This record gives sequence, C-alpha cells and structure tokens, in this order.
Amino acid sequence: MEKFRENIAVRREKAILIGAILKQEADRDDELAELTALAESAGAIVVDKVQQKIARIHPSTYIGRGKAEMIKQRVKRNKADVVIFDNDLSPAQIRELEEVIEAKVVDRSELILDIFAGRARTKQAKLQVDLAQLEYTYPRLTRMWSHLDTVTGAAGGPMAGAVGGIGTRGTGEKQLEIDRRLVSKKVTKLKREIAGIDKRIVREIEARRGQFKICLVGYTNAGKSTLMNTLTDAGVYVEDRLFATLDTRTRQWTFEGGKKALISDTVGFVRNLPHQLVASFKATLEEAITADLLLHVVDVSSPDAQNQAENAKKVLDEIKCGDKQTLLLLNKADVVRSQEQFEFMQTIYPEAICVSAKTGMNLNLLTERVLQIYTGGMMLLRITANAGNGKIQSYLKANTEVLKQDYTDSSVIMEVRLGKNQLAELQRFKSVQIEEIKE
Repeated sequence: MEKFRENIAVRREKAILIGAILKQEADRDDELAELTALAESAGAIVVDKVQQKIARIHPSTYIGRGKAEMIKQRVKRNKADVVIFDNDLSPAQIRELEEVIEAKVVDRSELILDIFAGRARTKQAKLQVDLAQLEYTYPRLTRMWSHLDTVTGAAGGPMAGAVGGIGTRGTGEKQLEIDRRLVSKKVTKLKREIAGIDKRIVREIEARRGQFKICLVGYTNAGKSTLMNTLTDAGVYVEDRLFATLDTRTRQWTFEGGKKALISDTVGFVRNLPHQLVASFKATLEEAITADLLLHVVDVSSPDAQNQAENAKKVLDEIKCGDKQTLLLLNKADVVRSQEQFEFMQTIYPEAICVSAKTGMNLNLLTERVLQIYTGGMMLLRITANAGNGKIQSYLKANTEVLKQDYTDSSVIMEVRLGKNQLAELQRFKSVQIEEIKE
C-alpha cells in the first residue's frame, strides 16, 4: 500500500473515476459529473469512468473483488496513476483495493480535502484544512506517515526512543504508534490555534449585532462571489472552478435611501461534504448561523441544478440553518442550456428569483425582496431625544428616511420612516422617546 501513497495529492495524475451505487438507491444519471469536476479541480486528468450498481457493500473492497479486478485491467489499459471513488472508504478497504488494483486509491472525502489543501490561502483556512486532513488521516495511519515530523525527545535528541521523554515505551515502540502520537499532538496544537482565531471571529460577528446580516450560501461554483462583487463592488476573487475561495468575506451592501446591510460570502457546499471540514470550518460557517437572511444561490444552468440545491439544503440543515429565512436565487439564468429544465426549476421553486450575477439581470427584483424582508413593512415614528445626542441623530440619518427635524429648547424632534424590523434596534438607544404616528 505504501508504494502507491507516498503522495496523496492527485495533481496532474491520470485518474479513473468509480461510482458504486447500491441497487436499492435511487438512480443517478449524473454520470459522475460532480466527481469529474472535483477531480479536475484537484488537477487530475480523467481518463476513464466506471459507474457500478452493487447489491451490497463488500467489507473488504466495497465493490467486490471481481469488480476490483476489472478496474485493475482498466488501470493498466489507461496507464492510470490513481483510482478515485465517489464513495467514502474505510482504511482497510483502501488497503485491500490498492493491493488488488495496484494503483493509488483515493476516496471522495480525501479528494475534497486535497482540493481544500490546494485552495487555502489565509492562515485561518490553512489551519482549518490541516486539522481536517489530520483528523481524516488519523485512523488511516501506516508507516508511510513517518515523514510527519522529526522524532525528538525532551532533550531534542533524534532517537525514536526519546519521543515523549520519561514514561514512553522507548526504543521498542512501533513507528505507527509514534506517528499516531505525533498526529494527536499536532491536532491538539491546531485546535488550540484555531480556537484563538475562532474567538476573534465570533467577537467580530458579535460586534455586528444590531446590523442586518445577509449570508450567501449554496453549492460551490454557483456564482456567490460574482453576485457579491456585483452587489457591493467587493473585489472578491472569482474563478470558474470548484472551491475557488475558502475564506469568508463580509462587505457592506447599501440600498437606496441610505439603508445598509452586511453581506457575507461563505465557502461553497458539495454533496456529502466531509464532516471533518464542516467541523473545522465551524467559525467560517458561523456567518450563516448568525445571519438574518440567507441568499441560497443555485446554478440553474447546471444539468444537476436540482440535486445541487437539495444537497446545499442538507448542509444547511447539518449546521442548523435549515429553518432560517431564505431567498432562493436561480443564478446564471442568462446562460441556461435547457429551457425545459429551466422551466422545471421555476415550477418546483415558484418563489425563486431568476437572476444573473454576471449581467445584473433581475438584481433590482432581488434588492426589492431583500428590502421588504429587511424592513418588515414601514412605520412612521416621532423620535424625541436630547439635542446633544449626536449618536441617535447619526443613526437615524444613516438608517432611516428623515421626513422632518425640529429643535425645541434642549431637545431634537425627528419624524422618520423606517422598517418594523429596525424598531428593536432603535429601542436600544437610552433616553429616547419613540412615538408611532398613524398615517
């Protein structure tokens, strides 16, 4: 097994894709489209695809030895370097498959983790991906992982017996056990570093309390970053590939009349996103958890648009956002390939807004819907405050429509129009009298 897995990355390797589907499961007609996109995003060159129906999962090889032998012949014929499964495999299954197939075997979660590792740019993202990879790797350790660290003891000696100092097994300890301890220590260290970053992120999110928060969510490569750039001129990095960005970006979205909201772009979802990534990116996904409104972006031009929408919804359910107020956006409506599918999507999602983040199509309708939710209906109020209270005056001028402003003695009286949802925010100001004016 070790000779095939000196490097788990799949960049520029010839790959054969395998999809094993239990017969009792619903038919899937995507022809491994998503796995193909994932493999190509990782840098692999797809040379063959095999989609097999199996009666049951075989404990040793997942697909059965006969099918594994068939894949071995395809590997030889295509001179493939790696076999990528659209399934999650156990360490024992990977080991057995590699012995039969005589090539490196990578499962779905490992492929996604590899992509994330190649995309991470900021310190936070790199730490999160490192943690997810190590937690995924830990139960799969063999001697191949001895490169994870230099074996040293308390005095810095290079001997294996020095690991952990007094109380360890000494020179007779197996390399596998040493590697496991090294990984465990690294996981602890990474969790400590991430916890520190998480606290800062949570503090930043808490500081935005009282502001209307919108979060872009959806399948990877659905156009979330493009939409954010169009709405806010954010300048977020955009590329036509899966998981182009891993870091959350928050920008201010200004509406007509001076109303402002915060809008955040989050990491994209895929079907069966590895739970290690969901856990390690918890703080990143906190933006969605604390948002007042989710904009669920779906690439309606994709042949698999419905499944992508449903899979993104499953991830939202997993992070406890399934019941949050959501607007569904059928993006890339300007480049739909199948009018029949487009009309089908509009039928099953009648409340969705068809938009194009690239051309700006129907973004005015999106803005109107967001404003309706933001304001919750308009109210006319008379606000009386101390004339020296510049904070309330600044807030009202920035966040409401000021209709009238008068000064009497030491007080300022302002008549304003604002959304009902803003009332709770306004009531947090002290020594301010609020009176509703019936129109």
